[in-house]
Amino acid sequence: MQAATPERPGALNWALVLGLGVIWGTAFMGVSAALEGFGVWTVTAGRTAMGAVALILAGPLIGQSLAQVKGARAWAYSAVIGVVSVAMPFSLLSWGLSHVPSAFAGVAMGAVPLLVLPLVAVFSPEEGIGPRRIAGVALGFVGLVLLVGDGAFDRTGRDAEWLGRLACIGAAACYAVGSVMTRRAPPMPPVAFATATLVVAAAVIVPIALLVEGIPREFPLWPTSALIYVALLPTGLAAIIRVRVITTAGSIFMSLVSYMVPVWAVIFGITLMGEALPPTLFWALGLILAGILLSQWRSLFGRR
Repeated sequence: MQAATPERPGALNWALVLGLGVIWGTAFMGVSAALEGFGVWTVTAGRTAMGAVALILAGPLIGQSLAQVKGARAWAYSAVIGVVSVAMPFSLLSWGLSHVPSAFAGVAMGAVPLLVLPLVAVFSPEEGIGPRRIAGVALGFVGLVLLVGDGAFDRTGRDAEWLGRLACIGAAACYAVGSVMTRRAPPMPPVAFATATLVVAAAVIVPIALLVEGIPREFPLWPTSALIYVALLPTGLAAIIRVRVITTAGSIFMSLVSYMVPVWAVIFGITLMGEALPPTLFWALGLILAGILLSQWRSLFGRR
């Protein structure tokens, strides 16, 4: 079987990205439910720490324990990626969402593919960037903005709103930088690599949560269940998938999930939460799918 590359991501990577879109699409509901019983920092620290523990326990069962992250260079990359692509964006988003509408955060996350392009051009040129790929990424972003709607840019009148917007954009930039750094990291088993990044992130966030909010006194059933879910799937399992896709198919391919997450979030909101069907949903889906098709034309149809 031919190894996956940025030019030829392969069927497995397509399946992983689609699955990751579904998993991250449920994260919004999970985090919202967890916040009904816990503070923002506690939720952020809890999902990171429990995700790290889950991978520490699961890694040895499949032969990818934390001990397989060997050498100062491997640990240096793991530490920086853990801070840049886990601890910082989780924290920035948590703070930013207290000042801006969640719709704006959705648009900001959709900007990740646009932010990845110049970084890839400089630091990971082997992935290849051409006019077709740039046009596809831009078209997908237009579809995302159409899906989210004008509400993303409404003013809330809250204090430091502009700082909240900057925080959301900063979180998107962290994800973009983290993706390119993951691509450049030394070869490591994906589970071990993901475990190391979550362990570092937990070591940063947990002390902050304890200092700011302290140890929770109560653990209500529904918020606690939601927090465990977010820790195991959108944090722990997603970290493994993310590392696997980036190291085999590249940062640009991985960034396409940023367009899928809001789509699934809207779909789950309609089917599970009884929310109204956005009138622009099908136009937005068409643009997003067209953008993905255009940016991944070679992997789907060859070099023609």
